[in-house]
Amino acid sequence: MSLRAPPSSTSSSCSLFPLCPGLHSASRARLPLSVAFPTRIVRCSLLQDQVSVNGGAGSRVSDRNELRLGLPSKGRMADDTLDLLKDCQLSVRKVNPRQYVADIPQLSNLEVWFQRPKDIVRKLLSGDLDLGIVGLDIVSEYGQVTFDILIRFDILKCSLLPTVTQIPKYGIFENINSMDELARMPQWTAEKPLRVATGFTYLGPKFMREKGLKHVVFSTADGALEAAPAMGIADAILDLVSSGTTLRENNLKEIEGGVVLESQAVLVASKKSLVHRKGLLDTTHEIIERLEAHLRAVGQFTVVANMRGNSPDEVAERVLSQPSLAGLQGPTVSPVFCKRDGEVVVDYYAIVICVPKKELYKSVQQLRAIGGSGVLVSPLTYIFDEETPRWQELLGKLGL
Repeated sequence: MSLRAPPSSTSSSCSLFPLCPGLHSASRARLPLSVAFPTRIVRCSLLQDQVSVNGGAGSRVSDRNELRLGLPSKGRMADDTLDLLKDCQLSVRKVNPRQYVADIPQLSNLEVWFQRPKDIVRKLLSGDLDLGIVGLDIVSEYGQVTFDILIRFDILKCSLLPTVTQIPKYGIFENINSMDELARMPQWTAEKPLRVATGFTYLGPKFMREKGLKHVVFSTADGALEAAPAMGIADAILDLVSSGTTLRENNLKEIEGGVVLESQAVLVASKKSLVHRKGLLDTTHEIIERLEAHLRAVGQFTVVANMRGNSPDEVAERVLSQPSLAGLQGPTVSPVFCKRDGEVVVDYYAIVICVPKKELYKSVQQLRAIGGSGVLVSPLTYIFDEETPRWQELLGKLGL
């Protein structure tokens, strides 16, 4: 395995737009302990960073006219990403399931390329892709540059997936429960270093050095990392964790202070392409708006109720007396017209508010308590702002 020096932090070429933490970077196969466990040993000096990156550090803008979006080719993240785009009315159309290229009819002149997550990052750096959706852990591992444009989406429905250090529950590690205790163990010497199995050959050495571990050797493995300690191949592993069930079933434990980073899906853009490639800014704007509008609406409900009152102001005052009924910017109060004795009169007012799912039943109870009736509830699909603040922030950081 060849090791190359990390790109200079001054050669920033990508932008990050975090999406949903629940879309993690890879779907890892779980192999039985009896399966062969091929490894590659990477001896890392913890006095300097060593990085393995294929492709140039600085992106180029090729002569092609089409725009390119990279998506994960397989695994849970691939499925979740396609579902998310479909929910945003951006359905990926693939003519042949064996092809690596597809399109999104709603976005003209955009090609979708299905790639391995690490190749998405590498091809963004080389200029062969313009946009990509990939896990933050993969971006941090294979795109070691300073991302000077960073825009985050706060997602309520997803949970972050930590990359953590994990050690056995037994043997010399039985009473070791923190990174500090692991670093102080006298067993680790230059002749007998701590052996760590991981796919993170950049983040792993960097993290261990920061935690004070000087004698460490890393191995990269093609297979289930959880098997490495039981097979005697490694003392510890450093891997992405979801529920932690696989760890427990393999007699492993997370240790305090062992979180390297918390990963989530991010939309990554080539900075040079954003500035120089015709049409990419407009396409990126639409993608950001659709994603943010949908993700903001997840877990939100529209609640409509009729309420007796003498005037809109009087009804609005009653509604606003209940904090959970304020909605996004306040309730909408509209007259409900009916005909009585040949005349059009207003006896009721319709109240429209937006309510988070966790506050739904409480809000319905409060509406009833102040005279609401005929309460209707429906889920929201999109919430569009006048202009997404993240788009304005992006333009500002691009100097546009």
